[in-house]
Amino acid sequence: MDRDLAWDGCHNVRDLGGLPAAGERRTRWGAVVRSDTPDRLTEAGWAAAAAHGVRTIVDLRTPGEHRAAGQGHRPPWMTVIDVPLHEPGEPHEHGGTPLYLRAFLERHPDRCARVLREVAQAPPGGVLVHCVAGRDRTGLIALVLLTLAGVGAPDILADYERSTARLRPLYAALGQPDDDLRVQAYLARTGTTAREAVLAALDGLHGLDAYVSAADLAALRERLTASEPRAEGGRAANGGGRRPG
Repeated sequence: MDRDLAWDGCHNVRDLGGLPAAGERRTRWGAVVRSDTPDRLTEAGWAAAAAHGVRTIVDLRTPGEHRAAGQGHRPPWMTVIDVPLHEPGEPHEHGGTPLYLRAFLERHPDRCARVLREVAQAPPGGVLVHCVAGRDRTGLIALVLLTLAGVGAPDILADYERSTARLRPLYAALGQPDDDLRVQAYLARTGTTAREAVLAALDGLHGLDAYVSAADLAALRERLTASEPRAEGGRAANGGGRRPG
């Protein structure tokens, strides 16, 4: 089952469902979707989001970024929660590269926790988390959510890396160079790799749960994961999660 979603107007959209998690569980299909800004979605794109079950948007952008992409339309059936990760005028440390992930976690765990609380307390239905490109800020929150769900580091790393290929058509459509070229050049100057930077961010997650209540952590894990189907003999069956019907 493909986690990449084809929503007309967006390019970097995928469901966080179907990944193996701790305790013989698996991430739920339709619970949380990550994306680039949905401001560019067409009417057909919004219809696809509705059909997928999304009812809440958690917008990580800083006020003022909303003017930079699309028309900012939101259907009336969509609940929009603004939870900016950055203050106005605050630079993105490490220039929007994977080195940003751990640096931000260390400086602002409270801001990450604020997003987690909103996802945990969102109304029933799928939650769409996004920034502009859906790579750095959205990638950070996806990394945290998947870690709390008990997903292993290899699957979290693969999810983060997936944005590189998914964003190339967007940059081409905007007439811009592939931003991964800039990112790789920056990483080369620091003597690290994207993989090393993401793994370092995972190591830096210890203690984040101290900023989130036990009730919200439990709600997040319940929202994000479901028990694996049981095969005959009591062992968990192999295979993906279920999409909501």
